[in-house]
Amino acid sequence: MGEQHARVGVGDEGGAAAAAPSAAQMKVAILAGGLGSRISEETEVKPKPMVEIGGRPMLWHIMKIYAHYDLTDFVVALGYKGDYIKRWMVDYCSLQSDLTVSLKDGNVSPHRNGNGSDGDDWTIDLVDTGHDTATGGRIKRLAPYLGDSTFMLTWGDGVADIDLNALLAFHRAHGKLATMTTVRPPARFGHLELEGDRVTEFSEKPQLGEGWINGAFFVLEPEVFEPLERLAREGQLMAYRHTSFWQCMDTLRDKKLLEELWSNGAPWRVWR
Repeated sequence: MGEQHARVGVGDEGGAAAAAPSAAQMKVAILAGGLGSRISEETEVKPKPMVEIGGRPMLWHIMKIYAHYDLTDFVVALGYKGDYIKRWMVDYCSLQSDLTVSLKDGNVSPHRNGNGSDGDDWTIDLVDTGHDTATGGRIKRLAPYLGDSTFMLTWGDGVADIDLNALLAFHRAHGKLATMTTVRPPARFGHLELEGDRVTEFSEKPQLGEGWINGAFFVLEPEVFEPLERLAREGQLMAYRHTSFWQCMDTLRDKKLLEELWSNGAPWRVWR
């Protein structure tokens, strides 16, 4: 499709080709290209998923949640200030590894740290999907990197203590094309209508009262590259109700809340 693309192996030692992922090792798509205008105090110089909580970008926190469930093959949709994410990933790969540097030719070879610490053994496709591309367009542009099997998808600005094994089991049990994790935060997000576990209406407009809203953390089949609104009308969008911790980072107030929660144990920190 002509997008620029970079692939980063975090914690990999060069040379050997990676084995094909098992069913449990499906790919995880993360949309990280939005402008983040409601937190412009931070996003003037960096994309929203790179705003830091506890000294690490939101994107890192999200990837750690998936990696806890052995989901370590990521496809990240870049847009606004995507070069910032590319540089951070390359630097992160280098900084968590021992390095051999050849001053003669500038070649840098990373190695596993010899101090007994475990690196993040992730593989990350970084795909430029356009500066102003809408959500649906970004997902479509990731299709060549996601293959023809079930995959997971989330936004780059929300964390949860979600049980991804239970989410996947729910998705496989109902047999529809798409599962959306739904949550019940204070009223200010888009609105969903549910009949049992089926999403019958989906709207991005702010809701007027409290109810179930889109919490991201999707499981999707490869045929799913169409708008969520259409999937809901066709009866192909199911709701996985997550009743425990979930929090997005939409405003500076949200960031301060997440910083406070991180300092007090971070309820989304399912990893060790």
